[in-house]
Formats: sequence, C-alpha cells, structure tokens
Amino acid sequence: MNQLFPTTLVGSYPQPDWLVDRERLSTMVPARARAHELWRIPEPWLEQAQDDATILAIRDQERAGIDIVTDGEIRRESYSNRFAVALEGMDADNPAQIPARTPGRYQIVPRVVGRIRRTRPVCVRDVEVLRANTDRPIKITIPGPFTMTQQLIDEHYADEQALAMDCAAAINEEVRDLFAAGADVVQLDEPFLQARPDAARRLAIPAIDRALEGAGGSTAVHLCFGYGKLVKDKPSSGYSFLHELEQSNADQISIETAQPDLDCAILEALPSKTIMLGVLDLSTDSVETPEAVAARIRRALAHVAPERLVIAPDCGMKYLSRAAAFAKMKAMVEGAAIVRREVAD
Repeated sequence: MNQLFPTTLVGSYPQPDWLVDRERLSTMVPARARAHELWRIPEPWLEQAQDDATILAIRDQERAGIDIVTDGEIRRESYSNRFAVALEGMDADNPAQIPARTPGRYQIVPRVVGRIRRTRPVCVRDVEVLRANTDRPIKITIPGPFTMTQQLIDEHYADEQALAMDCAAAINEEVRDLFAAGADVVQLDEPFLQARPDAARRLAIPAIDRALEGAGGSTAVHLCFGYGKLVKDKPSSGYSFLHELEQSNADQISIETAQPDLDCAILEALPSKTIMLGVLDLSTDSVETPEAVAARIRRALAHVAPERLVIAPDCGMKYLSRAAAFAKMKAMVEGAAIVRREVAD
C-alpha cells in the first residue's frame, strides 16, 4: 500500500460464542492437535457457520477502518493446528503431551509417524472466501516451519534439520497457492523463535527462507511472547531472537511493543525490513485511547522510517471479547491517522 502506517490484524479475531465454547477456550492452551469439543455447531453445518462468522470478522475490520483485512482465523482452534494436522505424516488422532511455552502449562501435540508432506491445499478456500467478501488488501496466516517443529513429537525423523526442512517444503507449497488464490500478504507465525532461541539459531532461517521461496507477494514473520491474556510478564528489554531475522527473506517482521513496553531501539537491528508494530495491549479488555496508540507509534519513529511501519495489535485478539476487540481496532486506526497527519504536516 502507498498509505503511511497501514493497519492490519496479526491474525485472529474473537470467535462468536455461538460458534465456539469460549469459556472452555479461556482455560486451555490452544490445541496443537485437535480440540473438536470447542465447536458448538455440529459437523454438517460447521463450515457454513464458520463462513458466516468469518464474514462478521471481515465486516468488523472494515467498519473499524482496517486497511489490510484478515479472515480472523475463525476456522481455527489455534493459530497452528488447522494447517499442521492436515499434513501427511502427522498423527493427530493419537496425540502426545509436552510442556508449553508458558511455565506450568502443557500442550497436546500431534505425533510425527511418517514423512511430512502436503497432499492438498489447506487454507486456500479461506483465502477465496476472504477475497470474495472484501475489496481491501488481504492477509492470511499459517504456522512457520520452526514453530511447527516445536509443537509435535518426532517419532520418525530423528533429525531436527530434516524435519524442519520438510515442514518448510509443505508450507512453501501452501504459500504459493495462497498467493495464487488472491492473498496480498502471507504471514508465518513463529512465536517459538523467542521461546527457544538456541534451537532457532540452528534451524529457523534456512527453514523460513525455504517456506517463502518463490512467494508471489509480501511476506511476514510474526514473533511474540504469547497471548496477552495467558502471558503477563513480558520483558521490555527485547527479544532473544530478532536481529537474526534481518538475514531472512521475509519482507515484514511483526513484534509486540505495547504490553511489554518494549524499548524500540531494538528495531534498528532490522534495517531492511518493514516492521509490523504491535501497539495494542491484549492482556486486558481495557481500550486504549487513539492518543495512547499514537504515542506508541511515535516511539518507533525514532528508530524506523515511517515508510517501514505497519500498525497492528501485539498478537492475536482471540481471547478478547468481541466488543473490546472492535473498540481496540478502532482506536488503533484512529491513532495511526493521528500520526499520519503529523508526518504529512
């Protein structure tokens, strides 16, 4: 987009209570295998209900003034499992339990029982529905290859690099099809880069580049400290894995700055990248004022040219109430407009 400070979501938007059991969702780490029990709609009508809820999420974004619209990840139990469990070689019916990123929590993950391979498009229809229901630029998100390797039990490869590169090859096939279906931006979600930096330094950059090979549009990598409602103590000093992404082929890097009150000087470690700047604190339903959002954008302008900023929430809005999510989006759009006028003057 030619506009300064275009706005977008990182990915997720609150799913309606009539679609998912939000009380159950609020008490669990998002499933990495499957969590069929979350859905309130019986299977014969579930896809139609998900389509309807997706259109609601699109309309909310448009009403709030969002520039680059997502599908709200309405069809997903978590940001990662819709794609990962659709791959050949994954056994999601007999999952395992491993420690989560958050201390004291556990996550249910698929087991790798054969070679990872994509046998069919997974999220292409999601893009088609999104493209058919808005005339604005659109973004779709899928899990990144490094994070995928951290959300499974490997019972086949016994070789972390081979596993990561096969995950990346499967993602790459999907990325190419997502752009062909009409996506303007494809985002890889890679929160485990921050959580497990030593493993990331061994595996992540080659795998990310393989996943983005031949991309037909703008690409982004999202990293974060975790959902704000679940993770409260986020460091202001910076990310344990960030400057390494300067060497990746991704066009945009998405980070949190609001909830952790991040020192934006670290953005200087990414001189060639567009920064997707998180400016909404999602640990609370309290709604920021547009001026508070503008102040968070101004902090970054000391270190990043305005042409290299995209404005977004810190992370996914999945755990907020829909009313709070909409109000926060609107404040974000208005805050971006404040700073846009200042820069123009």
